[in-house]
Amino acid sequence: MLFDHRLGCSTISFRHLELPAALATIADLGFREIDLGALPGVCDHVPYVLDDDAVRTVADTVVASGLTVRSINGDIGDLNTPLDAAGRRGRDAHLSSLIDLAVATRAGAVVLPCGAQSHDPVRSLDEDLDLVADELVRAAETANTRGVDIWVESLHFFRLCWNVDRAQQLADRLADTSVGIVMDFSHIVASGGDPVDFIARFHPRVTHVHIRDAVPGDIHRSVGAGAADFAAGFTALAAAGYSGHFALELETRDITNDQRASGAVNAGTFVSRLL
Repeated sequence: MLFDHRLGCSTISFRHLELPAALATIADLGFREIDLGALPGVCDHVPYVLDDDAVRTVADTVVASGLTVRSINGDIGDLNTPLDAAGRRGRDAHLSSLIDLAVATRAGAVVLPCGAQSHDPVRSLDEDLDLVADELVRAAETANTRGVDIWVESLHFFRLCWNVDRAQQLADRLADTSVGIVMDFSHIVASGGDPVDFIARFHPRVTHVHIRDAVPGDIHRSVGAGAADFAAGFTALAAAGYSGHFALELETRDITNDQRASGAVNAGTFVSRLL
């Protein structure tokens, strides 16, 4: 096998392609596992209007590819925004469809964001963090009845929990819940944080790891073209007993679309050697 068996590739890495072409490219490169991008405006491989027909179409396409799905990286709206009755019905319906898709593709988890795409709270920081935690727990209670986990990508440089201190405050609110944490090297580095410190704080709850490089303020670097110390991070994860999987999420801006396949191979080879 060309790549470490725990290393997959997010379809976000090939978001410029339609889903069937993205899956075929990932499989042809030698990856056997994906994260499925379902992020409006970032990766449209899963329609935001996710009715039964759309779930069936996406699931059939993914299953036909032969690739294993580790997680579905989705968005059901700004979790720190209070909802009226119509908003609640819409969010619950979207979550239910994402869970249906996870079941149909045998994905282990749905990943949700850590708040709106703003560092500023809607109300107060404490109220917003309370609401994000409540929404994540509510989602987990629903998903767990279907055999699906809920993970949160926290920290995320562009969202409410954008640095390690806010990620810590959210994690404290989730301490006694089943919600897992997705670690992303690029968001940690972009926020000015240290992946080794992140691992020391959160390793018991880290359920998945996204891989992309970054420099402070910029998450869009190819692996090896930024400041992330992957060797130190992987060593710290191993020492902490992490046995989960990794996914290349190469939403990079320093290569062309024509270079993405070779970039994924280079990144996969680099990471596999470290693992």
